[in-house]
Amino acid sequence: MAGGDKIDIFPGEHWYGASRCDPRVVDLYSRHYSSIRSNKNKGDWLRSGITAPGEQIVLLSSDSRALFVWLKQKYSADDQAGVNCAVFRNEGPFLSSMLIEEAEGIAWARWPGERLYTYVDPGEIKSKNPGCCFKKCGWKTVKVNGETYRSQRGLIVLEKMTFDT
Repeated sequence: MAGGDKIDIFPGEHWYGASRCDPRVVDLYSRHYSSIRSNKNKGDWLRSGITAPGEQIVLLSSDSRALFVWLKQKYSADDQAGVNCAVFRNEGPFLSSMLIEEAEGIAWARWPGERLYTYVDPGEIKSKNPGCCFKKCGWKTVKVNGETYRSQRGLIVLEKMTFDT
């Protein structure tokens, strides 16, 4: 999917497809902690978009107060495989867990059977349970030899498989 392409979302859901360069998308992304690591600014994102290279689905909530970005790349710096929730930000009234579950369905419609994963920076999250809204939806902390796996940047990795509930 090209950066400006839209996707159709079934009526009644809270998400619709948006461009990675949409000013509302850029505005929400600029307040997400992951945007700080970028050497770009709003002008750059408006021109080139907020996503890294790869297949993507950019979702904006019906009230334009929540953003969800799925990104499927050929290569991952820390060998994660599947479809990455690259950004999730909810500033609106909808429950985050409900938005996540709807976004999962959209990802699996596009990439059936793929593992979903996301990175959480516990230092940037106010909750004492980083990733809590994802965990409520059945996402699990990735463990290696019984220990919480950390990415090269020290981020916690959460995952969900299609058979999880």
